[in-house]
Amino acid sequence: MGEGYIHRIINKLFERGKGTNRKRKSKEPVMSQKKLEPDSKFSKYDLDGDGVVTDEELNMDARMMRLDNEDKKEDAQRRMAWFALFGMLLYPFAVVISMWIGLAEAGKTLGSMAPTYFVSVAAIVAAFYAKNAYQKITEGKEK
Repeated sequence: MGEGYIHRIINKLFERGKGTNRKRKSKEPVMSQKKLEPDSKFSKYDLDGDGVVTDEELNMDARMMRLDNEDKKEDAQRRMAWFALFGMLLYPFAVVISMWIGLAEAGKTLGSMAPTYFVSVAAIVAAFYAKNAYQKITEGKEK
Protein backbone atom coordinates (compact mmCIF):
# COMPACT_ATOMS: atom_id res chain seq x y z
CA MET A 1 0.00 0.00 0.00
CA GLY A 2 2.11 2.80 -1.25
CA GLU A 3 1.41 6.24 -2.51
CA GLY A 4 -0.06 4.92 -5.75
CA TYR A 5 -2.90 3.19 -3.95
CA ILE A 6 -4.00 6.37 -2.12
CA HIS A 7 -3.80 8.37 -5.36
CA ARG A 8 -5.99 5.83 -7.15
CA ILE A 9 -8.63 6.00 -4.39
CA ILE A 10 -8.62 9.81 -4.43
CA ASN A 11 -8.83 9.87 -8.23
CA LYS A 12 -11.78 7.45 -8.18
CA LEU A 13 -13.59 9.67 -5.67
CA PHE A 14 -13.06 12.77 -7.79
CA GLU A 15 -14.07 10.95 -10.98
CA ARG A 16 -17.28 9.82 -9.32
CA GLY A 17 -18.05 13.41 -8.28
CA LYS A 18 -17.33 14.70 -11.80
CA GLY A 19 -19.66 12.17 -13.31
CA THR A 20 -22.66 13.34 -11.31
CA ASN A 21 -21.91 16.98 -12.04
CA ARG A 22 -21.82 16.31 -15.77
CA LYS A 23 -25.37 15.02 -15.72
CA ARG A 24 -26.72 18.37 -14.48
CA LYS A 25 -26.91 21.14 -17.02
CA SER A 26 -26.09 23.96 -14.61
CA LYS A 27 -23.52 24.21 -11.85
CA GLU A 28 -26.10 25.62 -9.42
CA PRO A 29 -27.20 23.26 -6.68
CA VAL A 30 -30.58 21.66 -7.16
CA MET A 31 -32.94 22.68 -4.41
CA SER A 32 -36.41 21.40 -3.80
CA GLN A 33 -39.11 24.05 -3.68
CA LYS A 34 -40.67 24.64 -0.31
CA LYS A 35 -44.44 24.62 -0.22
CA LEU A 36 -46.07 27.41 1.74
CA GLU A 37 -48.17 26.72 4.77
CA PRO A 38 -51.82 27.80 4.39
CA ASP A 39 -51.57 30.56 6.99
CA SER A 40 -48.11 31.76 5.95
CA LYS A 41 -47.42 35.48 5.84
CA PHE A 42 -45.88 34.90 2.40
CA SER A 43 -48.99 33.30 0.90
CA LYS A 44 -50.15 36.71 -0.33
CA TYR A 45 -47.21 36.67 -2.77
CA ASP A 46 -48.33 33.37 -4.31
CA LEU A 47 -50.21 34.87 -7.25
CA ASP A 48 -50.94 31.67 -9.15
CA GLY A 49 -52.00 29.71 -6.06
CA ASP A 50 -49.63 26.78 -6.54
CA GLY A 51 -48.21 27.06 -3.02
CA VAL A 52 -44.76 28.15 -4.23
CA VAL A 53 -43.57 31.76 -4.32
CA THR A 54 -41.30 32.31 -7.31
CA ASP A 55 -38.98 35.21 -8.10
CA GLU A 56 -41.39 36.34 -10.82
CA GLU A 57 -44.23 36.53 -8.30
CA LEU A 58 -42.10 38.54 -5.87
CA ASN A 59 -41.03 40.90 -8.67
CA MET A 60 -44.64 41.33 -9.76
CA ASP A 61 -45.68 42.17 -6.21
CA ALA A 62 -42.85 44.70 -5.92
CA ARG A 63 -43.91 46.34 -9.22
CA MET A 64 -47.54 46.50 -8.09
CA MET A 65 -46.51 48.04 -4.77
CA ARG A 66 -44.37 50.64 -6.57
CA LEU A 67 -47.26 51.52 -8.91
CA ASP A 68 -49.64 51.83 -5.97
CA ASN A 69 -47.21 54.12 -4.11
CA GLU A 70 -46.73 56.28 -7.20
CA ASP A 71 -50.50 56.56 -7.59
CA LYS A 72 -50.89 57.64 -3.96
CA LYS A 73 -48.11 60.19 -4.37
CA GLU A 74 -49.74 61.65 -7.47
CA ASP A 75 -53.09 61.87 -5.67
CA ALA A 76 -51.46 63.72 -2.77
CA GLN A 77 -49.74 66.15 -5.15
CA ARG A 78 -53.01 66.77 -6.98
CA ARG A 79 -54.83 67.49 -3.70
CA MET A 80 -52.03 69.86 -2.67
CA ALA A 81 -52.34 71.77 -5.95
CA TRP A 82 -56.11 72.07 -5.63
CA PHE A 83 -55.83 73.18 -2.00
CA ALA A 84 -53.32 75.85 -3.05
CA LEU A 85 -55.64 77.04 -5.84
CA PHE A 86 -58.60 77.30 -3.47
CA GLY A 87 -56.38 79.18 -1.05
CA MET A 88 -55.52 81.67 -3.79
CA LEU A 89 -59.22 82.18 -4.48
CA LEU A 90 -60.26 82.47 -0.83
CA TYR A 91 -57.42 84.74 0.29
CA PRO A 92 -58.98 87.97 -1.04
CA PHE A 93 -62.26 87.03 0.64
CA ALA A 94 -60.40 86.65 3.95
CA VAL A 95 -59.09 90.21 3.56
CA VAL A 96 -62.53 91.60 2.71
CA ILE A 97 -64.28 89.68 5.50
CA SER A 98 -61.73 90.78 8.10
CA MET A 99 -62.26 94.41 7.05
CA TRP A 100 -66.04 93.96 7.06
CA ILE A 101 -66.04 92.43 10.57
CA GLY A 102 -64.06 95.39 11.82
CA LEU A 103 -60.63 93.81 12.09
CA ALA A 104 -58.83 96.55 10.18
CA GLU A 105 -55.39 95.56 11.46
CA ALA A 106 -55.92 91.95 10.36
CA GLY A 107 -57.03 93.16 6.92
CA LYS A 108 -53.90 95.30 6.58
CA THR A 109 -51.66 92.41 7.68
CA LEU A 110 -53.33 90.00 5.26
CA GLY A 111 -53.06 92.61 2.50
CA SER A 112 -49.35 93.12 3.13
CA MET A 113 -48.71 89.35 3.04
CA ALA A 114 -50.65 88.86 -0.21
CA PRO A 115 -47.80 89.37 -2.73
CA THR A 116 -45.57 86.80 -1.02
CA TYR A 117 -48.45 84.38 -0.57
CA PHE A 118 -49.60 84.55 -4.18
CA VAL A 119 -46.08 84.10 -5.56
CA SER A 120 -45.46 81.10 -3.29
CA VAL A 121 -48.75 79.40 -4.11
CA ALA A 122 -48.32 80.12 -7.82
CA ALA A 123 -44.90 78.43 -7.66
CA ILE A 124 -46.46 75.32 -6.08
CA VAL A 125 -49.19 75.13 -8.71
CA ALA A 126 -46.74 75.85 -11.57
CA ALA A 127 -44.39 73.11 -10.34
CA PHE A 128 -47.28 70.63 -10.27
CA TYR A 129 -48.38 71.41 -13.82
CA ALA A 130 -44.80 71.55 -15.12
CA LYS A 131 -44.13 68.10 -13.66
CA ASN A 132 -47.26 66.71 -15.32
CA ALA A 133 -46.33 68.25 -18.67
CA TYR A 134 -42.77 66.90 -18.43
CA GLN A 135 -44.06 63.41 -17.62
CA LYS A 136 -46.37 63.45 -20.64
CA ILE A 137 -43.50 64.52 -22.90
CA THR A 138 -41.14 61.82 -21.58
CA GLU A 139 -43.86 59.14 -21.76
CA GLY A 140 -44.50 60.10 -25.38
CA LYS A 141 -40.82 59.68 -26.22
CA GLU A 142 -40.66 56.22 -24.60
CA LYS A 143 -43.51 54.89 -26.74
